[in-house]
Amino acid sequence: MLKREWLYFKKNGELFALSMPGLIYKLIFAYLPMIGIIIAFKNFRNDKGIFGSEWVGFKNFEYLFTSDVAWRITRNTVLYNLAYMTLTTLAALVFAIMLNEVRKRWLKVFQTSMFLPYFLSWVLVGYIVYAFLNHSDGFINRTLISLGWSGISWYQDPAPWPYILILAHLWKAVGFSTLVYFAGILGIDSEYYEAARMDGASKLQMTFAITLPLLMPLVIILFILSIGSMFRGDFGLHYFIPNNSGFIFSTTDIIDTYAYRALREIGNISMSAAVGLYQSVVGFLLVLLANGIVKKVNAENSLW
Repeated sequence: MLKREWLYFKKNGELFALSMPGLIYKLIFAYLPMIGIIIAFKNFRNDKGIFGSEWVGFKNFEYLFTSDVAWRITRNTVLYNLAYMTLTTLAALVFAIMLNEVRKRWLKVFQTSMFLPYFLSWVLVGYIVYAFLNHSDGFINRTLISLGWSGISWYQDPAPWPYILILAHLWKAVGFSTLVYFAGILGIDSEYYEAARMDGASKLQMTFAITLPLLMPLVIILFILSIGSMFRGDFGLHYFIPNNSGFIFSTTDIIDTYAYRALREIGNISMSAAVGLYQSVVGFLLVLLANGIVKKVNAENSLW
């Protein structure tokens, strides 16, 4: 058995050598830091270090779940992520189908313009949003005042922020997802469309009968993977876009921003570690659950 494995390794030595940098990177930055998980079960003190700090069991988790904001931040995190996943997927599919109809000379222009926001920092995007929503000098308020209406205190009114955050996320993330689905469309055999065209099918009929069904395995795989982040919100989006305004925490605060403020203002490293572990474990279980459901419905579309 060992001899056969050694021959296999020797035969594919070049491929294993190419994979070594990635494996070493993953080991150093993903697996070795997992030792720090024990901080979630300790009352961490800098002078005693990770292994010398006192064990407190699940008290750090109790602090999170017994606080008065536990339900609010959990609700916000889950609902926002559901909205982001659903709307981004739908919008990306629509744009990908539309890109497939664009002439080649304009294709690169549309791809670049849609993909560019993905590379922008949330800090920069936060300043752009602030330029629009600033109460005194913001573009929207100046426009409203010029029309004879009163300005809106955007950073003090929590009501419009679910829509603002969803729009900001779509603007920044939909380009990447669009290119992924567009690549999937390019991989579809053109003979399907030629046969449908000969049968007199319209563009819309080909979309629902060919494009969407053949893209569905890719959509399901990406959706399952994104479910793992259901309890892990986008910190940059929810911190920099609302400008960390306390007036609108009821609709903008998520688990990540709450843990960050607890770490910065209280200095509770153990509680922050407990939040991170809680998010990772729940995310892993959600991936298993989603994959199990998909496997029951259609085993070919599951991850494993």
